[in-house]
Amino acid sequence: MLYITQLIYIVPGQEDVFDQFEAVAIPIIAKYNGRLLFRVRPDDDAYIEYSTDKPYEIHLVEFDSQQDFENFKLDEERKRFLHLKEKSIRASILIQGTKL
Repeated sequence: MLYITQLIYIVPGQEDVFDQFEAVAIPIIAKYNGRLLFRVRPDDDAYIEYSTDKPYEIHLVEFDSQQDFENFKLDEERKRFLHLKEKSIRASILIQGTKL
């Protein structure tokens, strides 16, 4: 199993555009042996301590293999909507890991 954690930082005012992209991208995960384990939009009270910008959303996704994740990124339907991602996401941090 491959686990992907993504910290997502939104361009202010582009939340609706981001939601449009997610409405397309999230269902595609399952086509590639992936599962969205959680999608969290923490409010300010959720942070006990931090030393960096607070993300708008945090995602945890698992894929059966690295190749499944690569295939997801290359999905043609998803690629048609990347302009929404580019318009709405200021930055993101992607962390790959495995279960210990």
